[in-house]
Amino acid sequence: MAVITASMVAGLRAKTDAPMMECKKALTEAEGNMEKAEELLRVKLGNKAGKAAARITAEGVVTAFIDGATGALLETNCETDFVTKNDSFLALAKVAAELIAKHNPADLAALGALAYSQDGFGPTLEDVRKGLIGKIGENMSFRRFKRFAGANKLAAYLHGTRIGVVVEFEGQEVAAKDVAMHVAAMKPVALTSADVPAELIAKERAVAAGKAEEDRKTAQAAGKPAQPAEIVAKRIEGGVQKFLKEVSLFNQPFVKNDKQTVEQMLKAANTSVKGFSLYVVGEGIEKKVDDFAAEVAAQVAAAKAAS
Repeated sequence: MAVITASMVAGLRAKTDAPMMECKKALTEAEGNMEKAEELLRVKLGNKAGKAAARITAEGVVTAFIDGATGALLETNCETDFVTKNDSFLALAKVAAELIAKHNPADLAALGALAYSQDGFGPTLEDVRKGLIGKIGENMSFRRFKRFAGANKLAAYLHGTRIGVVVEFEGQEVAAKDVAMHVAAMKPVALTSADVPAELIAKERAVAAGKAEEDRKTAQAAGKPAQPAEIVAKRIEGGVQKFLKEVSLFNQPFVKNDKQTVEQMLKAANTSVKGFSLYVVGEGIEKKVDDFAAEVAAQVAAAKAAS
């Protein structure tokens, strides 16, 4: 009976993308013959989309589509940076953004149901997505999108493929595109200080209070008198106000001319920004770091325990 090593399992998994225990079973059945084991797996597993669906997709691209006052911003994810350069994957992400703008799907399920064919797959966008998973060998998914439609004009900026911004505005398109670029670089959380979410303000106030307490302890250890409570309160509030200016778009120094704020630049250009949307690929997704040796050991131990 042939001895099946971890390196053999790893090699077969790399070629077929099949689960490790399925690779081990195929190698055992094929008595260590790699080609025969690969053939057994392809017959048994067929399309790999179902197996790939459980894997984390923290890489990907942001795409945008604008047609007049209608547009869309979309994040499409995959598993590795390598696939973000695949022409079929990029075509899927680009067309999906256009379909969102034109058809206004209610959610991701409705997006997947829209008619589309590519690379011999279809007749829906979801069918194409599943087909490309099997063809490319990686999981891929539409993560989130936003559609824009109304009286405001739209301007988009894509920083490579990982950061995308859409700005809703009235006035000059050049100024609006400059703001979109600024948002991609500085990542504000709101238009004005008044628009910053309350939970972020509370968190920053807690941080400022913590710093004040550390300063008090340091002064006490050095035998210095503590600052009056009203002074400490003013320091905390000053820290919060500084934070609000740093994260609100209109108060930020403009990236192309830091001697004026974004608000001042817009006023000079006779342009007003009504809102912005910023997508950064993988934001908030916890990436998984694979330890192949440990994974093999865990799978083998689980199999022995079950037998």
